[in-house]
Amino acid sequence: MRRAAAAALLMLLLSAGVADARPWSWLGVRIRDLSEQEMDDLATKHGIREGFGVVIVDVMEGTPAARAGIKSGDIIVAFDDRPVTETRALQRMIASGPVERDARLTVLRAEGRRALAVRLMPMPHAVAGERVAAEYGFMLREPDGPQPELGGRRPGGAGAPVVSLVMKDSAAARAGLEVGDVILQVEETAVVTRDAAREALAGLAPEKSLRLTVRRDDRRLAVEIAPAAR
Repeated sequence: MRRAAAAALLMLLLSAGVADARPWSWLGVRIRDLSEQEMDDLATKHGIREGFGVVIVDVMEGTPAARAGIKSGDIIVAFDDRPVTETRALQRMIASGPVERDARLTVLRAEGRRALAVRLMPMPHAVAGERVAAEYGFMLREPDGPQPELGGRRPGGAGAPVVSLVMKDSAAARAGLEVGDVILQVEETAVVTRDAAREALAGLAPEKSLRLTVRRDDRRLAVEIAPAAR
């Protein structure tokens, strides 16, 4: 259950992007869907129908969300006056608009309903790489110890990234990527740190296949992740 929750939170990380020529939009929040109890409470207190709204779990410092005054615990119920019914809906709304524009968020707080103006900005490159990984259905972390592929040490205190999560029924899961796999290459680019992997991933479009070279135990494997159906 904890792994599923982590996967859901990752997929909802920081709003959304679309695979086109423009930069991905950036809000700077972690969000989740409402629980059944929260739905009941909203219906009673605010007269909002069941399943309406998403919860702000965390607001990152220095982001568009922070500058707009969005707070942890806020419940977003509308984006530019369009109802927000669930997290995916909010992602699509943010993704559909251009960056560097003002958007109107309607949020619920204990004191009532508030309208907040927020200017969406281009997503930072490293975060975009995480987002691409999430689109394919996996997460990366730093290694725990020395790595044989790097001569038994970590250059500069870093090391080739390790797959920390593969989301159930994701493109990565179908391709056979496993938790614990060490990422050696993204496409044709060798990566020796997680930041290097993020940079390599950030330039890719999730509607195309992703080729990874990984180390699993003492084997070097090629994994090709076909894009998820859209």
